[in-house]
Amino acid sequence: MKQRVLSGMRPSGKLHLGHLHGVLDNWKKLQEAYDSFFFVADWHALTTNYETPYTIPQNISEMVLDWLAVGIDPEKATIFVQSDLKTHAELHLLLSMITPVSWLERNPTYKEQQEQLKEKDLATYGFLGYPVLQAADIIMYKANKVPVGVDQLPHVELTREITRRFNYLYGEVFPVPDALLTEVPKLPGLDGRKMSKSYGNSIFLSDSPDAIRAKLKTMVTDTERPMKNDPGDPEKRCVAFNLHKLYLPKSRCEEIVTDCKAAKLGCVACKKELAEAIVSFLAPVHERRKAFAKKASLVINVLQEGARRAMTVSEKTMSDVREALWSQHVR
Repeated sequence: MKQRVLSGMRPSGKLHLGHLHGVLDNWKKLQEAYDSFFFVADWHALTTNYETPYTIPQNISEMVLDWLAVGIDPEKATIFVQSDLKTHAELHLLLSMITPVSWLERNPTYKEQQEQLKEKDLATYGFLGYPVLQAADIIMYKANKVPVGVDQLPHVELTREITRRFNYLYGEVFPVPDALLTEVPKLPGLDGRKMSKSYGNSIFLSDSPDAIRAKLKTMVTDTERPMKNDPGDPEKRCVAFNLHKLYLPKSRCEEIVTDCKAAKLGCVACKKELAEAIVSFLAPVHERRKAFAKKASLVINVLQEGARRAMTVSEKTMSDVREALWSQHVR
């Protein structure tokens, strides 16, 4: 039997190139090699977007359309919405009874996000305890692997600690999941910072070709090369060159380095070439997305079937949990 992998994504807005190369490209590989469960983490979205819950349903539809358009296949992976399975809430509640508050307070993301999102009141029970819900999401399906970047390793380790504690108290119900470390390419936004919806520096998967071209015109290049006749150094100083290496052949990137250092190639022409490469790369994604969007019930059907398949697994898990919890063999 294939090992099982689980991963989720919050429906907090449009998906951008960072999501594609950081998550979805990896999901496409995983669905071929693992029994894959990919879910829409709408309850997790409420931990930071609890004041605007009405935006989440539309975000779910748009996000799942993007998943399908880039190649996430509902025939190969189980795709579902977290809140459609109330078993997640039950397991979250039970795990919260055994999770020390100190474990949650030492979570590095807890204070980091409070600093980054100062405009939001994140001093809530839900925000403090979301790693427990995350643990419930993972072990509900007895996942063997959880694909993450290096920065997310503390989240998986906390899930492992909660799992070991449950197993110690009530018996070996869950496998202890391992992190499946994935290489996430450095993808800068238009302003040089990490590409992020909150920074307003993103190229979205759903952007039209003209929108992509217009955005690329504003992208930061080599700030120490004010004039075309000045030599540049794209490998060390040019933000845009990080995208060139993703979307242009290696041989062409080598030519760009040579011509830029010799002041033979200007930034305007260079970014125009990059824009066309991205437009060409996303063209088949746009075509598939348009075709899927015309099928009014497609997303609904995919999510309903995914929920049905996920429910079969989660109900079996909760049966095991209840039996272990209420047996006479509790330590």
